[in-house]
Amino acid sequence: MALVSEFLGQLTLSYGGKEPKFPTVVPVRDFDRAKDAARIETAIKTKGVDEQTIIDILTRRSYEQRREIAFEYERLAKKDLNLALKGALSGSLEALMLGLMKSTTEYDASELKASMKGLGTDEETLIEIVCSRSNEELVEIKKVYKDMFKKDLDKDVAGDTSGNFAKLLLALVQTKRDEPSNVVDYQMIDEDARSLYEAGVKRKGTDVATWISIMSQRSVPHLQKVFDRYKSYSPYDMKESIRKEVKGDLEKSFLTLVECFENRQLYFANRLSEAMKSKGAKEKVVTRIMVSRCEVDLMKIRSEFKKQHKRSLYQTIAEHTKGDYQKALLSLCGGDD
Repeated sequence: MALVSEFLGQLTLSYGGKEPKFPTVVPVRDFDRAKDAARIETAIKTKGVDEQTIIDILTRRSYEQRREIAFEYERLAKKDLNLALKGALSGSLEALMLGLMKSTTEYDASELKASMKGLGTDEETLIEIVCSRSNEELVEIKKVYKDMFKKDLDKDVAGDTSGNFAKLLLALVQTKRDEPSNVVDYQMIDEDARSLYEAGVKRKGTDVATWISIMSQRSVPHLQKVFDRYKSYSPYDMKESIRKEVKGDLEKSFLTLVECFENRQLYFANRLSEAMKSKGAKEKVVTRIMVSRCEVDLMKIRSEFKKQHKRSLYQTIAEHTKGDYQKALLSLCGGDD
């Protein structure tokens, strides 16, 4: 069955339209928002808070259902569910639960906002979100960002970054990427591959502008073929070339882009693996990927994780996290492989 759904997913992908989804969190059948809201209210009022019930409900409902629960909760308890959760929970569990109360796009937008707030920019988050989201997702994120914060995402990015790093992020945020075409343009593939080579490895210094325009404007299937063709010009593949030519945040951004063009779910799987391996698991990164992808493609991230790391994502979470936070992550993960 998995193969059939994979095939159908690919089918919808190749004929334009929305990207196929591979969620681990789906709407629950026989949904009863009044019952859920009442159970959450009881759990919050319990001495010492009954986290398990809150986790069981909120991690196993779709965003639309969570929204209905919040609506019902406010009617019942006469208070805002977000505020109630803030009061009842703390730390990483609180961050995860509050993340689930936003839609995927609202969550991405608020993570971007938080990465640029106050002193110092959290470049890692900025790079992860801007460079890994599809054109379609970025279009939505920009709209929602404007609604939520009354500011333009590109203006905030421009105000918080500089140099070629800023130019690359802004080119991506402008969402000028071509739609995938059913016609393969071999001449353009060859020209782009040669341009990337001549702008980097072939010359002294790097013509970063050329790299930016090709990587921010061409469709993903086209770029996959370009990187393949690139190897016939350059002694190094695209990722090796990036490492040789640029450094710092610009290097990280280009590498993230190329990894996501090649296999986006593998990129997220590797990010999760690194975040959990680091001492004192980088819980922010783990939370962000699990929350932002659980209704998008976490099922596929899980299978890439298992293939790449020879252990399931489920077992890795069980080993590197603890307590109620661990329970919530395992529930979002949706099962062992």
